[in-house]
Amino acid sequence: MSNQFVEFTTDKQFIRRVRELKTIQLMISMYCSSHHHGHGNDALCADCSALFDYAQRRLQRCVFGDAKPNCAKCVVHCYNKDMRERIRVVMRWAGPRMLLRHPVLGILHLLADRRPVPMLPTRHRGSEHSRNDEP
Repeated sequence: MSNQFVEFTTDKQFIRRVRELKTIQLMISMYCSSHHHGHGNDALCADCSALFDYAQRRLQRCVFGDAKPNCAKCVVHCYNKDMRERIRVVMRWAGPRMLLRHPVLGILHLLADRRPVPMLPTRHRGSEHSRNDEP
């Protein structure tokens, strides 16, 4: 039996999304430990845990996929109004503190704001559904 090797490549875009998820997790954790006393460093309160779960689902279902920009610069607002305000409060508080506690992630998040915003993906329609083809 011969050994077959599959070339393993790492998609840099995927690494970027994982890093963004880790950044969101750290920001929510820092906010929760500071504002919601009585919880351990690793444990989130129910509200913050729900906010992180929501942010994680939104990140996974982003229409831009791996070309996703930072949420503040995004043309599609996928968060509902209440959650958008909650994550904005968390990021406004935790953002400056990220530079002190997690400087690499904080700087990489700031640099991600300089990336160009991609165009909204268009839906592909077949010629049988196009109205311009009809006489």
